[in-house]
Amino acid sequence: MLKRVHFKHPVLPYLLVAPQLAVTLVFFIWPAGQALWQSMLVEDAFGLSTEFVWFENYLALLSDPQYLNSIKVTVVFTVSVTALGIGSGLFLASMADRVIRFATGYRTLLITPYAVAPAVAGVLWLFMFNPTVGILAYLMHGLGISWNPLVNGSDAMVMVIIAAAWKQISYNFVFFLAGLQSIPRSLIEAAAIDGAGPFRRFWTVIFPLLSPTTFFLMVVNLVYAFFETFATIHATTSGGPANATNIMVYKVYRDGFEGLDLGSSAAQSVVLMLIVIALTIIQFRYVEKRVEYGT
Repeated sequence: MLKRVHFKHPVLPYLLVAPQLAVTLVFFIWPAGQALWQSMLVEDAFGLSTEFVWFENYLALLSDPQYLNSIKVTVVFTVSVTALGIGSGLFLASMADRVIRFATGYRTLLITPYAVAPAVAGVLWLFMFNPTVGILAYLMHGLGISWNPLVNGSDAMVMVIIAAAWKQISYNFVFFLAGLQSIPRSLIEAAAIDGAGPFRRFWTVIFPLLSPTTFFLMVVNLVYAFFETFATIHATTSGGPANATNIMVYKVYRDGFEGLDLGSSAAQSVVLMLIVIALTIIQFRYVEKRVEYGT
């Protein structure tokens, strides 16, 4: 049972939470309110005239082929980055969990990519996949694979997916490794005594026990792919070629800062905000309340 804390002065608890409330109001509530208000306005490029149009900006998005294309691109990009990041993190954690000698060194090397800035990670993979000087492009050309992400949309999408997923693999690796090391060895040994092979032990014993960690990482990776890959896209393809990698968060930037269509850009940001709220509700509803971690 939680003990109630009593303050000597009734104003003190309000003063303690005031800085956090101020930060929330200034950096979250106020910008969200501004975006919601601006999404119902149509302004000229110089900000000299403004017209209140209610929900016309949202209705225009539904009939905009480029916005519908960005939704499709975002779904493909997000699902691919999440699947590749979680799958690679789980595989590496399973391998590192079995390593006995030099385990600390291996784990440090696998965690290192998380310290790399997203823009730097994007430039790194852009250089390796460059069709003229990139070593990976050179190897693929040697295998007879046609590769040029600068003009081919599918190649560009593969490149940004790998760059974004590589940045997130370390984060997934840390959580999966911690989850694997918390599983009682007696369960795995009992399954081995019953004749279960390594693959069956992993699929029937280990993976179900990792399901809370997997679900948590799935939500985190979806949020990451939706909102934190702007720098990777900007540093590698800038949404091209031919909008093949123009995900929703990057289209907000292009329409607002390059196209100066502030009303449409604000409406798109509100749609993204609603997606964040939906993902947060899913996380609190299914991760924080329904998932029970074994002892």
